Amino acid sequence: MAKTQNVLFDVQGPRARRLTLLFNVAGVLLIAALAWVVLGALAEQGQLDADRWTPLLTARAWENFLLPGLWETLRAALLAVALSIAFGLVFGLGRLSQLAPVRFVCTVVVEFFRAVPVLVMMIFFYLGIGRAGLVEPANVPFWAVVLGLMFYNGSVIAELIRSGVHQLPKGQREAGLVIGLTPSRSLRMIELPQALTAMLPSMVSQFVVILKDTALGYIITYPELLASARRLGSGDGNILQTLFVVALVFVLINYLLTLLAAWLSRFLSFRTAGRTKPAEGPMAAEETTV
Repeated sequence: MAKTQNVLFDVQGPRARRLTLLFNVAGVLLIAALAWVVLGALAEQGQLDADRWTPLLTARAWENFLLPGLWETLRAALLAVALSIAFGLVFGLGRLSQLAPVRFVCTVVVEFFRAVPVLVMMIFFYLGIGRAGLVEPANVPFWAVVLGLMFYNGSVIAELIRSGVHQLPKGQREAGLVIGLTPSRSLRMIELPQALTAMLPSMVSQFVVILKDTALGYIITYPELLASARRLGSGDGNILQTLFVVALVFVLINYLLTLLAAWLSRFLSFRTAGRTKPAEGPMAAEETTV
């Protein structure tokens, strides 16, 4: 029995491993030196003084700025996630339709919104909704953020659904046709549930993107977490410290979502005929041949 590995490069020998270790140590030392220089410069400018950090530990900072901003961020992100899933299901199924005109229209819509930057769509909806008077003026930034996130990320989810169905074994559709289902019913009843299960970790990772992109809303005056932090930091004269705390909040939330995606990838890997798509980069696989 022979065992082979599929990797992106040849297995390193002793000399290559020593060189890799040497470069890794040199890289760590370089990063440490840069961090020391940066921290020293910040200390000289007084950016590390306690009086610049203590305002962030007060109830005023969190109750009046950070927590309301975090709520606005989560509110927009949650609604954008729900609408993106609905958009992705509709147009993902449309791209898998048996009707060529439906496939063509859905493909054009998905590819268009995947190509347009999120910020451009937010600004477009901000100006369009505001001039059309479709909602109250105070709610225009909120809906501009939500719609921009929905169209972009919904298009990405539609492509995930399409690729998830194509990754399933061909026997899934053939089995549905054998028991008398039409291709469309086989898609809805057999293939789509398995594709959603297989692509769920990747979709959770896309939700991380939605959460992060809500920060673009500060450009169109949406009072999300970043905008609230900028107001707080500008008022207290500690903008650097405030943005650092906000960055930690984003990192914590996104890290929890990433852990959820990794857990779903492991948990669902044995519950679908299609292989779950990893939430992160490609991994080397091992194959056993006789």
